[in-house]
Amino acid sequence: MSGKAFDYWQFFADDARSTGSDRYARLSEGVRGDEELQAMCANAKPGQPHANLLFGAVHFLLLRGAQHSLREFYPDMGGANKGDPFPAFRDFCLSYREKLLPLIHSRVTNTNEVGRSAILHPGFRVAAEEAKAPLYLIEVGPSAGLNMIWDSYGVRYHRNGETIAAIGAGAPLVIECELRGEKTPPTGAPPKIAGRVGLELNPVDLANADDRDWLRALMWPDQIARAERLDKAIALFEKSKPEIRSGDALALLPEAMADAPRDAAICVYHTIAVYQFSTAMKQTLDDILITAGLRRPVLRLSFEMEALHECILRLIRYHDGTKDERALASSHPHGTWIEWRA
Repeated sequence: MSGKAFDYWQFFADDARSTGSDRYARLSEGVRGDEELQAMCANAKPGQPHANLLFGAVHFLLLRGAQHSLREFYPDMGGANKGDPFPAFRDFCLSYREKLLPLIHSRVTNTNEVGRSAILHPGFRVAAEEAKAPLYLIEVGPSAGLNMIWDSYGVRYHRNGETIAAIGAGAPLVIECELRGEKTPPTGAPPKIAGRVGLELNPVDLANADDRDWLRALMWPDQIARAERLDKAIALFEKSKPEIRSGDALALLPEAMADAPRDAAICVYHTIAVYQFSTAMKQTLDDILITAGLRRPVLRLSFEMEALHECILRLIRYHDGTKDERALASSHPHGTWIEWRA
């Protein structure tokens, strides 16, 4: 970072603007210079991103009917005001402080961004080719589980508006993903799935209206297409409801792997979840998979932030006490674009 201290709120502003949310970019820049609003996040749970918590808590109260002029700046509230939203945002935060603080201090930002399934699709195709067997999928940190049903969604990969490749064009939900670079991700026959399970410390109960509203609140209010995509994904999830086991993923993982059929390949995966692990926890995850790889090959598909505004999709194979790793693609955290490398 060129020797400079990391400026979190400016980072979030830059990321929001690059992803098409000028409103959240402006709000983040406003909070950056406002110590009183920053202090509202002081007692958030460790490892939780303050911008997502603060903006999510405000959005949650608005979705729950809070009446304030801030609604005029939120398109999903019917607002069309394109002026500076920060003065109204600040007034809302101070006016609703007593309702916001419990949300900020108790909630976690287990956003279930369905767009990441556009990145998982080709990743699992490579994993299946590597394994030469059906995949037994174990997701670490699935939140509500919407990316556990990644193969229920179609994907349209496009460049300059032109469709370059597509998966499941007739699916109820088709995710749009921009192609960068010269390569095209694999879009052939879907891999065979032998089973799937999620391991989640803070599972989102989609049958609970409070949980559903919090999930929606974590969507950005000027990205209505993301909210609509979320609702479609929830409807699809309700039809299949894959198993999500509640608890510490590291404690649950050995038993989950033991449940895998012998003729299937274990594939552990996670999408922007392990960043919340401590260094010791990350090492423990690696150790568990190395040990499991002594008995049978284990695959790991990792999609985690490795650079500003960029995540890397990696495929790791654990076998005989060693691990082989390769980068498959880089992508925006929301899956809005992908640059295939493999």
